Amino acid sequence: DLRPERTAMRAELRRIMEARIDMLPDNFRRVFMLRGVEELSVEEVSQILDIPEATVRTRFFRARSMLREGLSQDMDMAVGDAFNFDGERCNRIVLSVRALLSGRPQNT
Repeated sequence: DLRPERTAMRAELRRIMEARIDMLPDNFRRVFMLRGVEELSVEEVSQILDIPEATVRTRFFRARSMLREGLSQDMDMAVGDAFNFDGERCNRIVLSVRALLSGRPQNT
């Protein structure tokens, strides 16, 4: 999909993902980058980082969990901001609803 709004959305999502990956603790970020981004095997990552394969699996699993949690928090905040009704927007909605309830024409 090459529509401009979709391209912009993907770029913003990529920026958010990169920022979240940068926030991972070093040991988890290294494993995540090698396994998740570079698509190396557990054995290859184990050899490169000189850590046991079980540690690679654990760190990759935990890094993904940390990313999911962080992205979930980002999403919750974005949803809250998207439907924020304080201020002028709230006042317009309240006036519109009151006008509808009273049977008067709306003044927008």
